Amino acid sequence: MSVQCQVTARRSAGAAMGLFERYLTAWVFLCIGAGIGLGRLFPGVFHGVGRMEIAQINLPVAVLIWLMIIPMLLKVDLRALGGVRRHWRGVGVTLLVNWAVKPFSMALLAWWFIGHWFRPWLPAAQIDSYIAGLILLAAAPCTAMVFVWSHLSRGEPHFTLSQVALNDVIMVFAFAPVVALLLGLSAITVPWSTLLLSVLLYIVVPLAIAVRWRARLLARADGEARLARTLARLHPLSLAALLATLVLLFGFQGTQILAQPLVIVLLAVPILVQVFFNSTLAYLLNRFARSPHCVAGPSALIGASNFFELAVATAISLFGFHSGAALATVVGVLIEVPVMLAAVGVIGRTQAWYERRRGVPGYEACCPETAAR
Repeated sequence: MSVQCQVTARRSAGAAMGLFERYLTAWVFLCIGAGIGLGRLFPGVFHGVGRMEIAQINLPVAVLIWLMIIPMLLKVDLRALGGVRRHWRGVGVTLLVNWAVKPFSMALLAWWFIGHWFRPWLPAAQIDSYIAGLILLAAAPCTAMVFVWSHLSRGEPHFTLSQVALNDVIMVFAFAPVVALLLGLSAITVPWSTLLLSVLLYIVVPLAIAVRWRARLLARADGEARLARTLARLHPLSLAALLATLVLLFGFQGTQILAQPLVIVLLAVPILVQVFFNSTLAYLLNRFARSPHCVAGPSALIGASNFFELAVATAISLFGFHSGAALATVVGVLIEVPVMLAAVGVIGRTQAWYERRRGVPGYEACCPETAAR
């Protein structure tokens, strides 16, 4: 246990936020400008890309999403599922928030803010599409960035690995039913065939490829080094794919954004509320359950963050590039870093208060070797 803890801590130390992730919001703003400008200069090119579809799946976007998602999933070790029982209280809280609270709370917030309160300031034809995009954004927990948030909050690395692995497995089975249920309750009809195809293309296939690829790399004598080199090589490609996807989206959305820039601000409101609501709920539930702070931190952050790459891809598949759903999911990308950094800051500043509860173990109870990080 001690040696394994040290190894995991060293891996987690490499999860510090890089230059791109730290300034993700700035990159998104640059993509907004580039996409709008290129969309106005070369409308034919963008429309040609939009027509490259099979069964409502846009092929260029499918390739870009694979380039984004597979390197992220390659970091996930499904063998970590064996450690789920070790921090079962934190795992239980995170599963409750991720799958029984977050999608439904976001649906309620979307119905209230977008469907009612903000309706006069939004294009009427896109109201349902905006709501659908927000539901898609909250229907799957984040896979990649949570390693960064966990590291910054001094989270227990075994817990983070096992929780992410468990969420990835659950997504295969739960994403489509949750989305279909909430969109149905919103009176938004979606073709089941397209939704299931999206799950197959953007969850099942990338996960299978990543698991197989990871196993082949680790089977070598220098497997850990090979995996690290592969991830380092793929990281720039993954980032380029994300930026290209955003440029495409804003190339199609440019006219609407220029006509009503207030839309982005209004869409950000329910996202902000749900992030702080769900992170606070998970944090307090962990304190009530007497989970260590190094488990409660990543639990709260996993419970609040979103798998926005999957949301963007599914929104485009279901509703198209021009849809309000696609725009709503991109707003999630826009505010991801500053909002989650704020949540990390709150978790760090409240550690002393958290550990004053009787029965809550100290940080060293999680992983003594990482306590000095």
